[in-house]
Amino acid sequence: MTPQPDPQLGAVVSAADRAHVFHSWSAQELIAPLAVAGAEGSYFWDYEGNRYLDLTSGLVYTNIGYQHPKVVAAIQEQAATMTTFAPAFAVEARSEAARLIAERTPGDLDKIFFTNGGAEAVENATRMARLHTGRPKVLSAYRSYHGGTAAAINLTGDPRRWPSDNGSAGVVRFWAPFLYRSPFHSENEAQECERALQHLEDTIAFEGPSTIAAIILETVPGTAGIMTPPPGYLAGVRELCDRYGIVFVLDEVMAGFGRTGAWFAVDHFDGVVPDLLTFAKGVNSGYVPLGGVAISGAIAETFAKRPYPGGLTYSGHPLACAAAVATINVMAEEGVVEHAARVGADVIGPGLRDLAERHPSVGEVRGLGMFWALELVRDRETREPLVPYNASGDANAPMAAFAAAAKANGVWPFVNMNRTHVVPPCNISEPEAKAGLAALDSALDAADAHIA
Repeated sequence: MTPQPDPQLGAVVSAADRAHVFHSWSAQELIAPLAVAGAEGSYFWDYEGNRYLDLTSGLVYTNIGYQHPKVVAAIQEQAATMTTFAPAFAVEARSEAARLIAERTPGDLDKIFFTNGGAEAVENATRMARLHTGRPKVLSAYRSYHGGTAAAINLTGDPRRWPSDNGSAGVVRFWAPFLYRSPFHSENEAQECERALQHLEDTIAFEGPSTIAAIILETVPGTAGIMTPPPGYLAGVRELCDRYGIVFVLDEVMAGFGRTGAWFAVDHFDGVVPDLLTFAKGVNSGYVPLGGVAISGAIAETFAKRPYPGGLTYSGHPLACAAAVATINVMAEEGVVEHAARVGADVIGPGLRDLAERHPSVGEVRGLGMFWALELVRDRETREPLVPYNASGDANAPMAAFAAAAKANGVWPFVNMNRTHVVPPCNISEPEAKAGLAALDSALDAADAHIA
């Protein structure tokens, strides 16, 4: 679709937004949200007629891009048939969505509890784990993000937790592996895996295994930096959980449904099956809010004759579930997961590594599928971040300059702290991916300019 400029309408939209919309994670008077006129495929555009290649996939959820006609049609058809219905009933769209998800989850994660998003999925997964084990504590990693609701934000390991860090009773944090910035002074992935597992086991021992209900990890951490765990780490965590009777929860809210070039990121780690798996975002490309928890047989059995004390008014909403059914079928029919794996391996990964060769501000390239990060630094030898941890204002100027340059080049970047993430729709075309890389190449000149 060719954008048709309409600045007058854009001004009306912006004015109403500024007057009445309260935006998340923002100082309200310091932001100027872009008024978006439309979106299609891998692009969106504003009312001035500027079109942007979306390298953020919204908030890393439009895994099949914007306005896929088959999913739009499925939502319209469901709306004409049954717009909504209470969660206590069996509804075709809900049942079919659960079946299709269970077909793709690993192991015996065959029961699906639907939520409205990822944070609620994490809330309910940790509640299930505590009730299943009768234990109070949950272990979560630094450099993690699990959502913005009360329990989820206190499980989170990034600075967004700090202003709400008053409900952390029962939460214990630990360091997960990250070789580039190793907290264990490791020299290679094998050392990082071994030392991270020893650190986790020590944490379990000193906290008391009998007090720990669950360990929750993002299979591949997303917002915190897209750090794929080293070989053997997730299997090692699984073994520790089995040894001490701890529930293993994998958070696949961002990494699931094709994002890593597999249906779920855990599929890259042969034989690893969590007890609970949370999902959202890509399950229906964010077209209608939906999330959920995939539940193992053992935990489902806990609630076979004992009521589960949790629920949501819109759990398994028919419109959301119809969108999920259509999205999963589209992904299967169009080979979206395989496409994400191939374009990630053949185009985006090599292209980003080529950028790193030319730009001294790029300290590391890491990722897989459609899930990549560039770590931007002031000095490759010392690995000093381009901006300080959790920088804002003038301290964040180098990253702001990079983001502005990217937008001027027609791409919308995902920027977090000293990183830019490259997370386009999983069905982005090769020409689009190459255009995005070219735009980033130019924008990185702005980051290079801030190296002393």
